[in-house]
Amino acid sequence: MSRSNVPFYAEDISALARSLVRQIGEMDTPPGHLQLLNALARASGFRNFQSYREGHARSVPTARTLPAITPRPATSPSLLRYFDDAGRLLRWPGKASHRLPLLWAVWAQLPARLTVSEREINHWIQPALAFEDYVLIRRELVNHGLLARTPDGRVYRRVEQAPPESEAELVAEICRRAKLSIS
Repeated sequence: MSRSNVPFYAEDISALARSLVRQIGEMDTPPGHLQLLNALARASGFRNFQSYREGHARSVPTARTLPAITPRPATSPSLLRYFDDAGRLLRWPGKASHRLPLLWAVWAQLPARLTVSEREINHWIQPALAFEDYVLIRRELVNHGLLARTPDGRVYRRVEQAPPESEAELVAEICRRAKLSIS
């Protein structure tokens, strides 16, 4: 069987490095070849290396199609005003276009790859908020596909995915304020 080359592309090398450090730190022994390939794929937003390899032709730009690098605008102050200095969400915005970016910032504060009960997920959401309506936030996280739950609502888990590029700076700033590493 011939081996085909699969190009690797990462939008943010810093986020890639943080993800790899975290994933390798969770391993008991040094990673093998396949474990390292899977860690690279997960850091790029794929489930594993096999799904990365299957989708690379559709999703990874080639050198000829790479967009020109342009500096991203700074995080909008209109979104940062919803958070205090500790990274806690102060209030739920009335403007619908502000809600999803704020949910990404709360999502980043939830534990990765952990299956928890409703009570436990509430205990993870509450410190990320400076107001009491954690049920609203939990429901919105589920509605937007950032949090998965069983049909009976007993088991919750964070859906692992990379935040959209447009939200990455906000998420990084809120994690910095909350003194969390981005996962």
